[in-house]
Amino acid sequence: MTFDAARALRLAHETFEIEAAAVLGLKARTGEAFGRAVRMMLDVRGRVVVMGMGKSGHIGRKVAATLASTGTPAMFVHPAEASHGDLGMIKPVDLVLAISNGGESEEITVILPVLKRLGVPMIAMTGSAASTLALHADVALDSGVEKEACPLNLAPTASTTAQLAMGDALAVALLDARGFRTEDFARSHPGGALGRKLLTHLSDVMRAGDAIPRVGPDTPFTALMREMSAKGLGASAIVDDDNRVLGIFTDGDLRRLVEKGVDLRAVTAREVMFPQPRTIRDDALAVEAAELMEKHRITSVLVVDAQGRLCGAVNSNDLMRAKVI
Repeated sequence: MTFDAARALRLAHETFEIEAAAVLGLKARTGEAFGRAVRMMLDVRGRVVVMGMGKSGHIGRKVAATLASTGTPAMFVHPAEASHGDLGMIKPVDLVLAISNGGESEEITVILPVLKRLGVPMIAMTGSAASTLALHADVALDSGVEKEACPLNLAPTASTTAQLAMGDALAVALLDARGFRTEDFARSHPGGALGRKLLTHLSDVMRAGDAIPRVGPDTPFTALMREMSAKGLGASAIVDDDNRVLGIFTDGDLRRLVEKGVDLRAVTAREVMFPQPRTIRDDALAVEAAELMEKHRITSVLVVDAQGRLCGAVNSNDLMRAKVI
């Protein structure tokens, strides 16, 4: 068989157009039933149990994962396995979201009477309003499409795209209704980049105690340099007797003094420090320190407590090690 690159590209473009039309077509057919479905999912005391066979099952797994990660407890139960014992996972306090384009998947229809006897409410996502699934459901969402993107109009393509979009619409409406916030999302994704940014506080990554480079204002320059070298921050705080920050001295300040030809043997920390440096509170998020450094083009920042006393220090390397940046 000869490969025709031009034909492949044309089919790709047609696929995009057909699937985009399938998703946009949902808008005109999505009405009050959608609101009732969201209300039912909000009110459920247990979990949203998502079901689907074949390609609809793959979509169902993704929908369940999206719901769970955005504040709606959900799980996927394979309908074929449900007939062989997994129905025990479903309780009367749960709600079933069944996905089937034709609405006649035997593995789903065979368990509909059992779910009814259990008193489990059901939402159907189907392309056929007259199907067995739609007629048994408390609410039916129309996810039908005019045609599949498959040239044979057989392989589930546009229909699964529409199901996925409808599932995402449910998740978005639910997270908004629940007042789900960025911080809530982060708690569901502690291992991801967003989770690290929103759950990592400065107190988790900053240098504290004896690891903080600090000297008094009358400290000779040579002692200041020894403190900087020993602590490895690339900077040192200059503090008063009450541990309040007077200034900071950095590697960059040292380079500028050398370029000016200043006699460093005769100066004190007070004379070379940058006064009133930018500081950040110890209860701030680590990502806030990263944003502060980026905004002001600095590589380290001093951390102070609620009383304004020095309690920590952090540089860009510390944040990189914590995978905040």
